[in-house]
Amino acid sequence: MKPTDFSKYLTDYLTQYLSNECGVSPNTIQTYSVAFTILLGYMKVEEGISPDKLCLKDITKLRIIHFLEWLETDRKCSVSTRNARLATLHSFFKYIQYRDMKGMKVWQDILSIRFKKCASPEMSYLTADAMKLLLMQPDISAKKGRRDLALLGLMYDSAGRVQEIADLTPSDFRFEGTTTVKLKGKGRKSRIVPLSGNQVRNLMCYMQENQLFEPHASVHPLFSNPHNDKLTRAAILAIVKKHTAMARLNEPSIIPDDIGCHSLRHSKAMHMLEANINLVYIRDFLGHSSITTTEVYARASAQKKIEALKKISPSIVTDRKTSWQKDGELLNWLKDLQQKY
Repeated sequence: MKPTDFSKYLTDYLTQYLSNECGVSPNTIQTYSVAFTILLGYMKVEEGISPDKLCLKDITKLRIIHFLEWLETDRKCSVSTRNARLATLHSFFKYIQYRDMKGMKVWQDILSIRFKKCASPEMSYLTADAMKLLLMQPDISAKKGRRDLALLGLMYDSAGRVQEIADLTPSDFRFEGTTTVKLKGKGRKSRIVPLSGNQVRNLMCYMQENQLFEPHASVHPLFSNPHNDKLTRAAILAIVKKHTAMARLNEPSIIPDDIGCHSLRHSKAMHMLEANINLVYIRDFLGHSSITTTEVYARASAQKKIEALKKISPSIVTDRKTSWQKDGELLNWLKDLQQKY
């Protein structure tokens, strides 16, 4: 079967252009692939065009708009997910612009589709006391519990993204002097993060127990499943959810319902900010490319202060009125005077 122009361009885009010309990470390519898999499913079911027959001419602005609506209505996707899928399509059609000049008008029409405005979700993070409670939950009399303690502690202490933690191997650590870990972040960028003494002791005990200091284990996954494969993001999330649920049973008032992997990263950033650590250092610690991204923590901290102030009794500062404000006739006279002049 002869491949279509869409399949040719999509294959080149995913296998050559993104990695070789843009230098994006395999995780980003995987995310983009998911978006196109969903699009192909939509085109087959809703538009009646099977993947093996889908051509560039079949993809129009109207169909993309319908696809985005379908994401929200049928798949119940959030606005942010809808926008992420659109960003993937924008990236692809920017690439197509320079490969297929004949369809320039169509590609620019698709690129004109706008992102929807959506409210920023409230940041979920744990207070210092809540974080201590969470780290008390793993049962360290069991091997899995000792692994979970090392994992949760490292996620918080390094403020690593879940994929950065999943990708770690023993060779990413340096134990001379101040112990550091090398995290491989977005866009193939790496950063060196120092670890606290307590976390280093927990980590070393875990690594010694699992023979991860042996030379042959230097490139093995730091955290693995029973098959010795690295833990997936879903598996790490399940561990976080399991122990936060246990902590919530003990102290429901300090453990929010929507805690996930990224919440531990948020927690570290907020605790650093509350310790008056410079925002520029927090940016570098988190691996943000711009301090604008890091400023979200400063805004969140300010919002918490506002909420705290609202809880203070309003009766301290009274709403005092002068005698003429209390006098209804005088007020009416002043209003009439304003209308005359």
